[in-house]
Amino acid sequence: MRRSAPAPETIPPLSMKGNMLWNSVGSLTYLACQWLVTVLVVRLSSGGYDAAGLLALAMSVVGLFGTLANYKMGTYQISDVNRENDLSEYLGFRIVMLAASFVLCMVYASATCSWYALPTVALFYCFKAVGLVIDVLHGTDQQHRRLDYAGMSFILQGVSTLAAFSAVFYLTQNLDLAIVAMGVAAFSVLVFWDIPRTSRFEPVRIRFTGDKMLFFLKTSFPATLAALAAGSLFVVPKQMLSYLSGDAALGVYSSVAALALVVQMGANYLYGPLLDVFPALYFGGKRARFLKLFARTALGIVGVAAVCSVALALAGAWLLEFLFGESILPYVYLLQPILAATLATAFLWFFGDLLIALRDFRGNLIGNLVAFASVAAFSYPFVRIWDMNGVSFAGMAACALGAGVLLLFIVRKLRKFPAGSEEGR
Repeated sequence: MRRSAPAPETIPPLSMKGNMLWNSVGSLTYLACQWLVTVLVVRLSSGGYDAAGLLALAMSVVGLFGTLANYKMGTYQISDVNRENDLSEYLGFRIVMLAASFVLCMVYASATCSWYALPTVALFYCFKAVGLVIDVLHGTDQQHRRLDYAGMSFILQGVSTLAAFSAVFYLTQNLDLAIVAMGVAAFSVLVFWDIPRTSRFEPVRIRFTGDKMLFFLKTSFPATLAALAAGSLFVVPKQMLSYLSGDAALGVYSSVAALALVVQMGANYLYGPLLDVFPALYFGGKRARFLKLFARTALGIVGVAAVCSVALALAGAWLLEFLFGESILPYVYLLQPILAATLATAFLWFFGDLLIALRDFRGNLIGNLVAFASVAAFSYPFVRIWDMNGVSFAGMAACALGAGVLLLFIVRKLRKFPAGSEEGR
């Protein structure tokens, strides 16, 4: 296939450390701002935790179908080291999947959510759709080793969406209008920042090609089923909690859980910039360097979790009271189980994405299906027995089982390491 012109020499690639730094700073800023949205929906609300619960429900449902819309093409695009497909084809496929997933999302929401939640789910989906389009552009940025563009985009998205949500929700007390404001802010970043930067590498246009659509559908179908299974792991127990205990209980759980998300997201920021490095080392036959990078990444994830565990044990109660007020203090006991669940989830994500980068879609699918089957079996009895903690226990057990299966497939893959040069041991 004829490719677009290469990146101009005036835009040199960043070093691996530079890419990881920008990705971490930008992503953590965006995460912090999105987390503050879940805090401010409580602090600015005059109706207790109901708005927080409704927002958490919309986030959970949209997260599931956002995974379908993503179709795991982000990981595939980043690890496309041979440039088999161009940006216009990735964008065209993303637009088609966003439209199809929206229809399925609303059908699912109509069947499982209260009628008053449907507009909120639809609007939050539109907001997330803008971010999924931006992610495709970030994939091209990473292919050209310029994650500073993506990092700055994350900062702009985070700050602008937080400001928009806060202002509109404070003035109107209307969650739907606040979500619309977030969508407008994100779209502005897409138009005025991301498109101009990414177009320096490849033309930013949309192309719908039947052959490529079928290729993407077929190639990433197992990975997408796996991602849907993984994305459902906490949707199922959260919806069970909402069903058994109400929106307010889900709002409380989600508010406390937001503190521990730094582990899950931090893990993604550790290994995300390496998803083009792992396959390059593996298929290049550099076994020693691959294993060293794998070990360092796994230890980094554990290290982030350990630091967060100590920090939350020492300051978790104070921080929760500062953010949400005294009404949240009876629920501090939720923190450590949530942290353990996010650590298990982080390894499930890491092992699954690594298998995709190594093109083992079957192993990725089997591991995540094991996790989903487990959470489907655990959710009702765990939530019934342990109430809000049951969400964490069900997700943690399911993720641990799934991650264990994924690790077995990684070990099997490493036993078949391609022959090649071991230079750079």
